[in-house]
Amino acid sequence: MILQELQSLEACRAQADAAWQLMERLYPICRSITGEGVRKTLDAVGELIPLQRTEVPSGTPVFDWEVPKEWNVREAWVEDPNGRRVVDLQNHSLHLMSYSTPIRATLPLAELRPHLHSLPQNPTWIPYRTSYYKEDWGFCLAHDELQKLQDGNYRVCIDSTLQPGHLTYAECVVPGSSEQEFLIFTHVCHPSLCNDNLTGIALTTLLARHLLQSKPRFTYRFVFAPGTIGSIVWLARNEAHVDRVRHGLVLGLLGDRGPITYKRSRRGQADIDRIAAYALKSGGHASRLIDFSPYGYDERQLCSPGFNLPVGRLTRTPNNEYPQYHSSADDFSIVDRDCLAESLRTCANIVSIADRNDRYINLSPKCEPRLGKRGLYRLTGGAHPGEFEHALLWVLNQSDGSASLLDVAERSGLSFAAVAAAADALQNVALLRPAEPAQSWSTA
Repeated sequence: MILQELQSLEACRAQADAAWQLMERLYPICRSITGEGVRKTLDAVGELIPLQRTEVPSGTPVFDWEVPKEWNVREAWVEDPNGRRVVDLQNHSLHLMSYSTPIRATLPLAELRPHLHSLPQNPTWIPYRTSYYKEDWGFCLAHDELQKLQDGNYRVCIDSTLQPGHLTYAECVVPGSSEQEFLIFTHVCHPSLCNDNLTGIALTTLLARHLLQSKPRFTYRFVFAPGTIGSIVWLARNEAHVDRVRHGLVLGLLGDRGPITYKRSRRGQADIDRIAAYALKSGGHASRLIDFSPYGYDERQLCSPGFNLPVGRLTRTPNNEYPQYHSSADDFSIVDRDCLAESLRTCANIVSIADRNDRYINLSPKCEPRLGKRGLYRLTGGAHPGEFEHALLWVLNQSDGSASLLDVAERSGLSFAAVAAAADALQNVALLRPAEPAQSWSTA
């Protein structure tokens, strides 16, 4: 099986340190759905894995949408009547509402206040706000700071540009023995928010880096794109090829202390849904399964009815279900290294099972073949067979071309690893062969 080096939690803890380092590097970058922040983020990821970058011009039609103008910002601040900067983008990238249009003005507090966003229920946190598709401007600050503002004239500066440019996304492709693809998607548009989604970017990068060192069956396509509009653009550009996708995952929010949560695909019973459910059940950690809904991240687009791809979503606490979501409190304090490691291990388990989950034909189907003479079964009788010997018997019995290895593991109660090892051993002694390709690929 692939990704053996990520099957132990201890090994994944070491990788969590690498994820943390990448997150620290990416945290200060002012990202949005377009612009230099996305490119700087991809530059950092591209130092760890090979990326093919795509630039799609503003105004390009993509289904019912079009690629927006490109947004970049150099500085943004608010000065009070005494010349003190009470809000400054340099202090935190959440201080500026994303996609704010440029402005230089002096305004009385009464005119400025409608452009100031805060969280009264969490008065020390800075909210995350955007205005992608309506030209507007605004600042975000802690409610406690907002309450301290005195009447008077305030100088406002937003040195930004909103003009024709490009939307940028990048892909890392790990070739497999088959052109059938496993698609892994993560969003790269959020600014200084750790769980959402520096954890997704970091773990996706590490997973790709390890797969590049293996020889998988599937071709793995890792897509780093801005949320929503990025997946819409990717689908518009790849519509002719999405029939290659046999499994898919959207990754994000993978570092908090909540249970690992898998959201089923729109199909509900696609192979990826069964594989993820098995991996979570056998993972030895707190987990939960939730049904598909058309709210969330890029699974909404990938599972839209015109595509209906077999793509699920893996998070810990889902979007909008933890109090720090979309605020400055989504920082390194809510990310746990052990939880990162556990999430990486779960991703690796799902990928490993999917890549190995083939169907087989028993080449000696009339009664049990003699396994002892082939060195696969103990020659001294009377003792209860162990897990591996049980797995040999189960794989032989179920391998009529209709049952996958996951089917065997679920029905027998044996671990998938034992079942896969038994299948390998039986192939090595010419008692088993893969089913025909038409049988081995599920379209469920």
